[in-house]
Amino acid sequence: MKLNVIKQRGLWWTISAVLVLASVAAMAVSFSQYSAPLRPGLDFTGGTRLLLERNCAEADCQAPIDLAVVRSIIAEQGIESSNLQLVGSTTQDLSETTDLPQTGLSIRTPSLDGDQRTALQSALAEAIGPFDPEAIQIDTVAPILGRQLLTQGLEALLVAFAGITVYLSLRFQPDYAVLSLVALMHDVLLTLGVFAVLGLTVGYEADSLFLVSLLTIVGFSVNDTVVIYDRIRESLQLTPDRPIDDVVDLAVNQTLSRSINTTLTTVLPLLAIVVFGGATLKFFALALIVGFLAGAYSSIFIASTLLAWWRGRNPQPAAPIEAPSE
Repeated sequence: MKLNVIKQRGLWWTISAVLVLASVAAMAVSFSQYSAPLRPGLDFTGGTRLLLERNCAEADCQAPIDLAVVRSIIAEQGIESSNLQLVGSTTQDLSETTDLPQTGLSIRTPSLDGDQRTALQSALAEAIGPFDPEAIQIDTVAPILGRQLLTQGLEALLVAFAGITVYLSLRFQPDYAVLSLVALMHDVLLTLGVFAVLGLTVGYEADSLFLVSLLTIVGFSVNDTVVIYDRIRESLQLTPDRPIDDVVDLAVNQTLSRSINTTLTTVLPLLAIVVFGGATLKFFALALIVGFLAGAYSSIFIASTLLAWWRGRNPQPAAPIEAPSE
């Protein structure tokens, strides 16, 4: 299979522009609702999250949980700003009763002390039935710690971008580094857009693991781009008079199988985690899948074609190839 990436670069750029604009629009909608581009999780906002599950051995789980009743109880406790979400069972054996409604309740509140949590659980148990004590999960994060996690995560991203810029500028040339950053921003924006949509539709809340996934995506994506750019640099050194468009097409096709194989062998295990993994790892793996696929696409169709376009407008001497080590 031979790709003519330069001939159809208008198509690749259009696809990316549409996806990036859709991602920005999703983040704008999310910002209007949550004051953040993604729905923030407990790690960043601070507070208390209670995951409660009805005990179907003692309660009538055929009757769905009435969120209006839950909200009225929460209002009585003075925590009206809490977020509620029904969740599926994680412990009940539903093999014979697959038509049961959702029996779990996730409540994210401002920080509560032990007495407040006990009072809330007692009031809810009295109104909607007893909870399974083995399934109760309580997480508490101080607001200051949440802000520190967010700040440190963003600093880590900025340091990663700065390090990549310096490395590519030294190993190649500054224009290679700048265009690589454009491709990386493309990958990050697409991942953010997908998870902004998930936050708006299924209630996904971004946590510290999501920042880890963004850092991993940046490293994986730039690795693919470096392979293609390295081949372009070598070709320019060997055939300096050859048109840059031909050089880029040749380099992309020479590294295409490597890019596809690397991405597929990485995505397949992650897909298994999404299908069979726990709730926390599912979204982490899904973020990596989205970012890795976006990274492979941007390396092949965006970073390479941008370099051809830029060098076609601004011809520069090829960077020298390092002498092979003996």
